[in-house]
Amino acid sequence: MTRNTVSDSNTENTECVILLHGMGRTAFSMLPMEKYLQGHGYRTINRDYPSRSQTIEQIANNSIPKYIEECKKIANKIHFVTHSLGGIIIRYYLQSNSLPEGSRVVLLCPPNKGSEIADRLRDSAWYKWLTGPAGQQLTTDSNSVPNKLKSIACDVGVITGKRTLEPWFSRLIPGEDDGKVSVENARLAEMKDFLVVDHSHTFIMNSDDVKKQVVNFLRHGYFNR
Repeated sequence: MTRNTVSDSNTENTECVILLHGMGRTAFSMLPMEKYLQGHGYRTINRDYPSRSQTIEQIANNSIPKYIEECKKIANKIHFVTHSLGGIIIRYYLQSNSLPEGSRVVLLCPPNKGSEIADRLRDSAWYKWLTGPAGQQLTTDSNSVPNKLKSIACDVGVITGKRTLEPWFSRLIPGEDDGKVSVENARLAEMKDFLVVDHSHTFIMNSDDVKKQVVNFLRHGYFNR
C-alpha cells in the first residue's frame, strides 16, 4: 500500500518537513515521526519513493524537486528528516541545489561513509534483489556515491544507533553499530551536532527520545543533552 501525505493543519507555522524513508521501506515507516512533527506545529510531506528500482541520482533528481515544490506552497522554510538511504539522497540533491535560509536537515542512521554490509553482499543475488541499484552504490570505497559527495551548505544533525537486532550483520561491521551502519560511518564532516542513541537501525525513528531530539535540532540547530 502506498502512503502519500501532506498535512492539512491550519497552523500559522510556515515550516515544512519532508520525510524520506530508508531502503526498501515506505512512507509508513516514518508515520510515527510524521505525527509527532505535526503535533509540534510542522507541516509535513511523507511520500514513498522507488528506493529499490532507481539509483541515488535518479531518486534525488526525480523525487526531491517535486516534494520541495509542494513544500513551497505551504511554507517558507523547508527541513528534511531522513532515515538511512534517505540521508544520502538529500545529500546528493544538495550538491547542486539549496534550501531556503534557516532550513535544517536531520539524518537518522545515515551510511555517510558507506556500509560494510554493501561491501560484503553487493554481488549476492538476494542483496541485489532486495536493495536494487542504490544498494550497489553504498559501499565504503572511495568511489562510492556517499564518499564522493562534498559538504553541503546546510545545518545538519546526525543521530545514529549503537544497538543491533541483526548480529549476523554486526559481525561484518567494525566498532559500534546499529545492525546496518557503524557509528563511525554515520559521521559527517560538516555536521553541526552528532548523537549516538541506544536504538537499532530499523526502528530508530519510532523512539520517543529520538523524536524529541529531531524537533530540538529543527528548532535550535543542536541536540539536547
